[in-house]
Amino acid sequence: MARKQGGFTLIEVLLVIGIIAILASIVIIAINPSRQLAQSRNTQRRSDVNTILNALYQYSIDNDGDLPSGIPSSSTCNAVTQEICDNDTSCTSLTDLGDLIDDERYLVTIPTDPTGASGNAAGYAVVQTTNNRLIVCAPDAELSETIEVTR
Repeated sequence: MARKQGGFTLIEVLLVIGIIAILASIVIIAINPSRQLAQSRNTQRRSDVNTILNALYQYSIDNDGDLPSGIPSSSTCNAVTQEICDNDTSCTSLTDLGDLIDDERYLVTIPTDPTGASGNAAGYAVVQTTNNRLIVCAPDAELSETIEVTR
């Protein structure tokens, strides 16, 4: 009498592999790593915008209400293409906030956008409204979000 060997048939193995592949693709779609990464970069942008605004106000307090020169006037930040930089020798077309990092008193460095800024630009913009309020924004925010802080 021949002994029957136990095991799985090729069809059963392929069926299990197919089910695992379908479940794995559903999990990857649910997690959506690119969206998670974009949300994490936007969180970093929110933090950077608040850091820059706080440094500007600390500077203003220490300088009798004066702000660094060159901050453009506008009612909205996203309309301004003049981004922030921290190097006054090559900031001819950018808003120079190099005063904030002098002697590392207000900031050690100007924060840069998490996706990488172009040239000397930090990837953030700052404007002063007609009511002397400051708006700092991140024009490169992802997921159609508007990241700006006004004080």
